[in-house]
Amino acid sequence: MKVPVYNMQGEQVGETELPAKIFEAPIRPDLMHQAYVRQMANARLGTHSTKTRGEVRGGGRKPWPQKGTGRARQGSIRAPQWVGGGVVHGPKPRDYYQDMPKKMRRAALRSALSVKAKEEAIIVVDDLKLPELKTRLMDEALTRLAGDEATVLVLLPENPKHSEQYFVVAKATANLPYAKTLLANYVNVRDLLSFDKVLMPLKAIKVLESFLG
Repeated sequence: MKVPVYNMQGEQVGETELPAKIFEAPIRPDLMHQAYVRQMANARLGTHSTKTRGEVRGGGRKPWPQKGTGRARQGSIRAPQWVGGGVVHGPKPRDYYQDMPKKMRRAALRSALSVKAKEEAIIVVDDLKLPELKTRLMDEALTRLAGDEATVLVLLPENPKHSEQYFVVAKATANLPYAKTLLANYVNVRDLLSFDKVLMPLKAIKVLESFLG
């Protein structure tokens, strides 16, 4: 699949061939769904907790005699039906971790990237570079490349901590509510499906090839 290559000014400067193994893979909605659910589940902390009637403070004494008062019998003011009582079947700390074989995870990524390619939502630039660290400059560049209303996932080929060029791009994008930067080797199904367009430099395609090709 051939796609145009743009510069940051929105001008076409050439064409490139997207790897067919990654961007023309069989589309598997079942795998994408499983990968998405797994990612969301693994992001849960699982620290939620409620107290049972045995854990709530107080309630050790029987509130009134069993018989003779005319009222319903009660054994504790911390029983579930009392205000301030314990919770029945409430959540307890647990691990939500879900496993998924590596081959299936990578097949899901190839499927999601193929969906984006089929929708012509892949934007390739020759290089990600800004003349200075200005959010306005990144905003203008993304508007030229992706349009006014599209949300954009920007894939970085290198860690911004180790590259001044990509550090500038990442910082300039951070305040844009419709855009997000992500390392190409951290690409995931949730982010791919959450954004309208995927913007990547030519170097990012090489990174994707290294583990998905």
